Amino acid sequence: MTSITATAPAISVPSTSNGCLLVELSIGSWTGRKLDKRASQEVTDQARAAKGVANVNKKLLGDCAELDAITKFVANARNVHYASTAPWSDTGLRILPTARYFKYHNQMTGLQNEFARLVEQFLQSYDWEISQAQVKLGDLFNPDEYPTADSLRSKFRFNLNPIPLPTSGDFRVDMEQDALNTLKSHYENFYSNQLQTAMRDIWTRTHEALAKMSERLDYTDDSTKKIFRDSLVENVLEVVDLLGDFNITGDAQMTAMKERLEDAMRGVTPEALREDAYLRAETKRNVDAVLKSLPSLDM
Repeated sequence: MTSITATAPAISVPSTSNGCLLVELSIGSWTGRKLDKRASQEVTDQARAAKGVANVNKKLLGDCAELDAITKFVANARNVHYASTAPWSDTGLRILPTARYFKYHNQMTGLQNEFARLVEQFLQSYDWEISQAQVKLGDLFNPDEYPTADSLRSKFRFNLNPIPLPTSGDFRVDMEQDALNTLKSHYENFYSNQLQTAMRDIWTRTHEALAKMSERLDYTDDSTKKIFRDSLVENVLEVVDLLGDFNITGDAQMTAMKERLEDAMRGVTPEALREDAYLRAETKRNVDAVLKSLPSLDM
């Protein structure tokens, strides 16, 4: 896992409140799994093992395609959310530049609607899946472990909450001036640290995307020719957008990196890279040059 050393530029705290907001994604889903205490005890007894060293967790619906689709979809939705935002706090809040909000909102709204469709599809098949589970689970089947379809609906949620980014000037409490100054100072330190974390995340994503492209374009000879997907280029182009949209403090280094990458990627397509040896070599040289100019990474 990569981390960025102290070479990242200083953060100007007050300049960001109008350029970004916080977003919180909350997704809930029924797992369809349950610990079977009786079966766990039987396994433990048969193995002559100590109590509690083995557990039997059963899939109440066996291999249910509709429920599996929801599980995979939730993982993908979280990935989209993470890719469009940067870390802010341990509570799950992520920072989002207002320049990216419209695109982000459209993406997440589409995912929210698709999630609702998948849930309805699952709930419509739920009673039939229970009847099939009796055959799949055999003696492990227990009808009391299955909630009704109506109560099950409440276990699924997909909530997206945008939150204004506060500033140290937002403290509106009645306290002594010295205490207020101390509180503002503590928040400004927290604010600066969180912004540093968010910017480090963007630099890390940039490094990873460019390092991947450099490695895939390394055609030293015919025996080292490598296969790559179109996403190799798409990921670098996304990084260019990130460097622009997340430059919420007007950092000159981030601006310079964005401009250099724009120049390096101008006219570059996956098809051209596969077919044009000169373009491939030139793109790798440009990418390597940008990599060397990035803030130092502690690998």
